[in-house]
Amino acid sequence: MIRHASTLTPSSWVTRFAPLITAGGQVLDLACGAGRHARWLASKGFRVEAVDRDGVALELLGGVPHLQTLEADLEEGPWPYQGRHFDGIVVAHYLYRPRFHLLLEALNPGGVLIYETFMEGNERHGKPSNPDFLLRSHELIGRVEGNCTIIAYEQGEVQDPRPAVVQRICAVKGHSTKIRLPA
Repeated sequence: MIRHASTLTPSSWVTRFAPLITAGGQVLDLACGAGRHARWLASKGFRVEAVDRDGVALELLGGVPHLQTLEADLEEGPWPYQGRHFDGIVVAHYLYRPRFHLLLEALNPGGVLIYETFMEGNERHGKPSNPDFLLRSHELIGRVEGNCTIIAYEQGEVQDPRPAVVQRICAVKGHSTKIRLPA
């Protein structure tokens, strides 16, 4: 199976903020798809669990050192991470609001959430265009406020890897003024 290069290259948002995650820490790549972030994180020495409902995509991650996979439907049935905690959680191009709070519960204190997905306005560029899958303006801030220290936040139109309207956040669980920003 040949994939477009942009589907294999990790997001610059993820690569910029991943150094905030505890070295060698346990990281969850939620709705990992083809596993571009899971592969990259594992190559940097993180212990990664990649979860997706696409078993075929997960098979392609077999044999990658420091990487485990879990085939699960993240929207139906029991939450597969009840009682588990991670040093980092990465989410790219996925949104399911009813379980967002479970992401924050699954982060260790001091754990890093790196989240990037589409928002209102993306419909003019194609899919996703359904409002159920598009964040509202400043929605990610509202979802982490009170639980996390926001390290960085962006929303707006991007051109790379394709034109889209996105929202991005990097947040650390808990409240701290002693966070060293990545270079």
